[in-house]
Amino acid sequence: MGFFAKLLGLRPKSVEDYCDRGNTYQSEGKHGKAISEFTKIIKIAPGEADAYYNRGNAYNAIGEYDLAISDFSKALEIDPRFAKAYNNRGLAYHDKGEHELSILDSTRAIEEDPRMVTAYVNRSSAYIMTGEYDLAISDANRAIEIDPMHAEAYVNRALSYVELDLYDQAISDFSKAIEIKPTYATAYFNRAGAYSLKGQYDQAILDCTKAIEINPRDVEAYNNRAAAYYYKEKYDKAWKDVHKAQSLGLQVLPEFLQYLREASGREI
Repeated sequence: MGFFAKLLGLRPKSVEDYCDRGNTYQSEGKHGKAISEFTKIIKIAPGEADAYYNRGNAYNAIGEYDLAISDFSKALEIDPRFAKAYNNRGLAYHDKGEHELSILDSTRAIEEDPRMVTAYVNRSSAYIMTGEYDLAISDANRAIEIDPMHAEAYVNRALSYVELDLYDQAISDFSKAIEIKPTYATAYFNRAGAYSLKGQYDQAILDCTKAIEINPRDVEAYNNRAAAYYYKEKYDKAWKDVHKAQSLGLQVLPEFLQYLREASGREI
């Protein structure tokens, strides 16, 4: 076997090894090391769409959205029907706040794979951000139809119901998400918000407390619980949660702080 033939024989194994290591690092949350492994694949096999896709996922995980979008776009140049690449580029656009582009990519992913649940969920999230709540509900419905155990789909539908003042329906969907995923802190603190909007502050406080038990750094849970304590006239507890939320980096609404100052007779 000649030297060139030996190189060709080694190449697939090298690509596979780098890919396996990259995927392992990615699953362990070692995104920098994953990026390094996928970059090695790209150097020796620049036509591997999966390598760009996987590296894009690693960049997305560390908040490098522009680099992620670039890699997903390269994967799509190589394979224009790569549904997952459209979907994840759409997610990167969503995380960047470019929701119209996110919707376009999620739509293209659905065209390529009409049963891709995550594409409907991602597009639903983008529609919520653009204020198109009926469309968000429609996409969440389709996601639930395909996968009745997809907790995020119920949360997205619930968030849309909240915006439409349909609080009982929202609470029902948040509860379903929690039933599916009992450690879903996001569902707890958002259900707390729905309870507060109904004036059920004790339930709101319980849900926020549960969210904080799951994730002690959940700033929104502290913020929502502070609001519930405020309406219960438990101002010292409200201040304590405000201070905790602020210590975790949340900019508490100045209007709420003013209301709390006036009601409690305290400045801080």
